[in-house]
Amino acid sequence: MGTFGHFSPPVAAIAAALALAGCSGGSLSSGWGFGSSDQPPQAEQPGPEIPATIRVSEVIGRWGYAAFHKPEDRTRTEAAARSQCNHPFVIGQGPTGGVMMYLADQSELRELRVKGGPGGKNFIGPAGQTPGPQDREITSFDGRVMTMVFVDPEISGRYGTGIYVRCAPSAGGTVASGQKSGTVASGQKK
Repeated sequence: MGTFGHFSPPVAAIAAALALAGCSGGSLSSGWGFGSSDQPPQAEQPGPEIPATIRVSEVIGRWGYAAFHKPEDRTRTEAAARSQCNHPFVIGQGPTGGVMMYLADQSELRELRVKGGPGGKNFIGPAGQTPGPQDREITSFDGRVMTMVFVDPEISGRYGTGIYVRCAPSAGGTVASGQKSGTVASGQKK
C-alpha cells in the first residue's frame, strides 16, 4: 500500500476529510462537512406584531355582504349588501380573541386576527406574517361600512372588493341567540 506523502493511509484519509469539511463550510459536529447538520436552518423571526387601528369588537356583528370589481359599481353594490341584512353574514368572536371568518376557497370557519400593518394599514387574516398571502386588507371602515380586498392578486381578481354593511345598529351589537358566526340567518353557510 502506498502512502499519501509521508502519512499512512488512515491519517491521510482523516486529513482529507478535515480539509473537505473546511471547504464545504461544515464542521466536525455537522458530519465532517458531508450532508446536512441535524439542526434545521434558522428561520427568520417575525418582527413584533403591529396593533391594528380597528378593534375586534368593531368587526364583530351582523353584516350584509356583496362584492364588486369596478369602482363605479360600489354604490350599487353597497345597496345590494344592505339588502342582504335579511340574511346577514355573522362575524363572531373567536375563542382566543380573533374573529371567525372564512379564508378564500375554504368552507370551514377559522379564527382570524385583526392585524396592523405597514403604513397604518389594517388586515384580517391568519396569525403570522402581515400582510400574509391569505390576508384581506381593510381598505375602508367607518363603523357602518367596511370594504376589504384580498392581498393575493389572483384571489382578489376572483373575489373583487368585498363590501360589508352593518346590519346591527352599532359595533359589537348582539347576535341573535342560537345563530353561529359565519352563517346567514337561515343557518346556511354564506
